[in-house]
Amino acid sequence: MVSEHSEHSEHSDAEDGETTALALKILVAGGFGVGKTTMVGAVSEIRPLRTEELLSEAGQLVDDTDGVDQKVTTTVAMDFGRITIRSGLSLYLFGTPGQDRFWFLWDELSQGALGAVVLADTRRLEDCFPAVDYFEHRHIPFVVAVNCFTGARSYGARDVSRALDLDQGTPVVLCDARDRDSGKEVLIRLVEYAGRMHTARMLDSVG
Repeated sequence: MVSEHSEHSEHSDAEDGETTALALKILVAGGFGVGKTTMVGAVSEIRPLRTEELLSEAGQLVDDTDGVDQKVTTTVAMDFGRITIRSGLSLYLFGTPGQDRFWFLWDELSQGALGAVVLADTRRLEDCFPAVDYFEHRHIPFVVAVNCFTGARSYGARDVSRALDLDQGTPVVLCDARDRDSGKEVLIRLVEYAGRMHTARMLDSVG
């Protein structure tokens, strides 16, 4: 039963024009070893939930570890974190597994998502093609965030966009997945872009 005090508080909040806190679901996707777990951990304001396991000899037979030879763990389900962008707006971050054998989890994770960040490594740019195709085919707004690894050749956003054959207007940003501020800027860019896309679709449906 709701107490009179609770009813009065809710009524007062409505009269004062206070807005309900909004939580949005965001996916962080990309190829194997591109930095998804690192980004979620760097930006999360809570201790991130991780489902990492040590790479086994059996797994090495099916996972392409070229270019990430020093990687010793892999995400087998998802990473989870949370970040508050501003008062009343929080993002729930779900890092997807990168290996082909775990892609069956993507459909479950993508339900209800506002949008996605596709992390890319220019040394293994082809590894993010499946993520790009996945979100394009399902009309889920996404941005491509190029994780600037030390020693990797530098490419501009326009070059990456052409190489990935992205739809016109899909944002490409450069970032450092280890840096909280850099990751937060990527997420803000995604929320702004996804908001414009969803608004445009609503207007189209009304029209």
